[in-house]
Amino acid sequence: MQAGIVVGNLASAIGFRAEDADLVAALKAGSETAFAVLISQYSQPIYSLIARSLQDPADAADITQEVFIKVFRSIGSFHGEASLRTWLYRIALREASNQRRWWTRHKRQELTIDEQAETEDGDGISLAETLPDSRPSPYEQASQSQVKIRIEDALRKLPEVYRTVIVLREIEGFAYEEIAEILDVPAGTVKSRLTRGRAALKEILMGDGVLRAPSFASEVTQ
Repeated sequence: MQAGIVVGNLASAIGFRAEDADLVAALKAGSETAFAVLISQYSQPIYSLIARSLQDPADAADITQEVFIKVFRSIGSFHGEASLRTWLYRIALREASNQRRWWTRHKRQELTIDEQAETEDGDGISLAETLPDSRPSPYEQASQSQVKIRIEDALRKLPEVYRTVIVLREIEGFAYEEIAEILDVPAGTVKSRLTRGRAALKEILMGDGVLRAPSFASEVTQ
């Protein structure tokens, strides 16, 4: 079955979540439609994950693009040992952690968003042609409130090992086992970091007076 048939028309495909196996098969076959579907499903959550680790939204946007370039180039090495989502988040976290040094060293060598990458079937594709609308989502608009901004600031003050597990568990909704797989640590380590991270975040938020208001903050620190 041709990759385009497997994934379906892009306009209808983005209305539901494609099965990982079919999507990966189409990606490995070099389907531009499959790559566009992947971006439409994951670009916003990947950007949100990265943005919580970086101060500059422009850096977060650059690294998000870089993540999908790496995925495009390395999808052939994905063999399903983890879920596609887990694999994507693992790449995103690694890129966010190394972004400043990595971006400075490699930005002249890497594919830019407007450059064409050749697919296996010989066609060209650029991220600029496939990235979804960059306008803020309803959540992003709501997150501009003062409380949410202060919570995001508090998250960035946490050591990376604590911030990462809190974001993956409390915001992204991963199970302990999935987080352990993403970070390549035992599930017990995830739970320990989450407990310590919650306590540290609660202390920061109480010091800032954020926890006095009923908000997302209380959900994060329960």
